[in-house]
Amino acid sequence: MDTLLVSRDPEIMSGALCFTGTRVPVKNLFDYLEGASSLEDFLEDFPSVPRDKAVAVLEAARERLTVDAPVA
Repeated sequence: MDTLLVSRDPEIMSGALCFTGTRVPVKNLFDYLEGASSLEDFLEDFPSVPRDKAVAVLEAARERLTVDAPVA
């Protein structure tokens, strides 16, 4: 995943993978979506995360799943 999108620092949020430049764990985005909240809900609750960065993280995750998916 693009290091400009996310970062991990043991002194920030106990080393959780966060959106770069924030204290917002990437896991929060996936938790929101899993809990049937919208991307808009997430962005409203975490205004320090820009929309384009949240969308880019989702796209990177999708690409990673596609690359790692086994051929049936």
